[in-house]
Amino acid sequence: MTSNTRVVVIGAGLAGVRLARRLGELGTPVTLVGDEEHRPYNRVLLAEVLAGRYSPEVIALPAPAELTRGRVTGIDREARAVHLADGSEIAYDTLVLATGSNPVLPPLRGLFTPDHELPEGVHAFRTMDDCLGLSKAVRPGVRAVVIGGGLLGVSAARALAMRGAQVVLAQQSERLMERQLDPAASKLVRRHLGDLGVEVHTDLRVRDVRCVGGAVRSVEMADGYALDADIVVLACGVRPRAGLAQAAGLDVRKGIVVDDELRTSDPHIRAVGDCAQHNGTVYGLAAPALEQADVLAELLATDAGDTAARYTGTRALTRLTLAGEGFFDLAAFGETEPLPGDDVVQLTDATRGTYRKVVVRDDRLVGGVLVGELGTVGALARAWEGAEPLPDDGPLLHLLTNDGGS
Repeated sequence: MTSNTRVVVIGAGLAGVRLARRLGELGTPVTLVGDEEHRPYNRVLLAEVLAGRYSPEVIALPAPAELTRGRVTGIDREARAVHLADGSEIAYDTLVLATGSNPVLPPLRGLFTPDHELPEGVHAFRTMDDCLGLSKAVRPGVRAVVIGGGLLGVSAARALAMRGAQVVLAQQSERLMERQLDPAASKLVRRHLGDLGVEVHTDLRVRDVRCVGGAVRSVEMADGYALDADIVVLACGVRPRAGLAQAAGLDVRKGIVVDDELRTSDPHIRAVGDCAQHNGTVYGLAAPALEQADVLAELLATDAGDTAARYTGTRALTRLTLAGEGFFDLAAFGETEPLPGDDVVQLTDATRGTYRKVVVRDDRLVGGVLVGELGTVGALARAWEGAEPLPDDGPLLHLLTNDGGS
């Protein structure tokens, strides 16, 4: 790729900023377009801002050289240009979509005002503006209902509790963080939240948001039970932000479909991060987004034929560290539920609130769940990522009990 090739990246989140910085380091000029008024920031740490542990400046990302603030309204594939809301356009030779994801807003009665806005007191939790709006609304004693018990909901509930709110967490399925954790680990998460004063309800479906004068007052469950609420936080997951790609006629399924060179169905357009679907998977996690950005930077800064860089997927590890009062740490990776014939090693210390379980199949570590004091996570994750046969001299118990190597 020649040095004067115009690379335009849409999206100033983790993936877009990482790609722009890497390209800059490799001598390839890039224009980064972001639609938020804030400095680019690490979205993973928004809960720490809400908890009051960090200021927004602390989670800011190192800004790339050229950042254009604006909202992209369309892609002209024939002219190879993107159109912005202010009427301007930016020409590209290669366009990269790093548009991230949008929060899923559940189909609840009363969720939107007649103007299709969220009522006063109802917040998504995805952007810095969401976080700052919540921070402004929360105060000691305020009644907060968090809808959704996944990673985001657990983080939000804990952050609100640390700010003194009376928090109820409503989870539709039977346990917290069911996608990542097994029942025993999920129980420990629930206990940790309970110790902070969070009231957790599982197997509970929210049906209705009740407002008075345009402001939320309560949420009603499917069984008719109502919870008083001054604040409602929607933490119901995310969906790839693929509207631009769809409107431009690119192949979009769950996300924007890409190959091993992160190329979409248009050879001049690539996609990385939460909006991209590779080999049937939309990751929605930081580690795969950063890995995709690094691979694409190498591909774009050199002739693709001159580099072996390809993206073949990420073995993603979910990590949640809840610092401050009642420090809590968990990690989950791979297959956490064993199949028939698998070996399982499990250690539980109820007094310390720690739990460690790994699943071994054909002498290979295929997954694990760790809760509390995670000095072991680095060594275990390396054994899992490498997919190498475990040695015969019984190191697994040592890995589980060794508090070094993280």
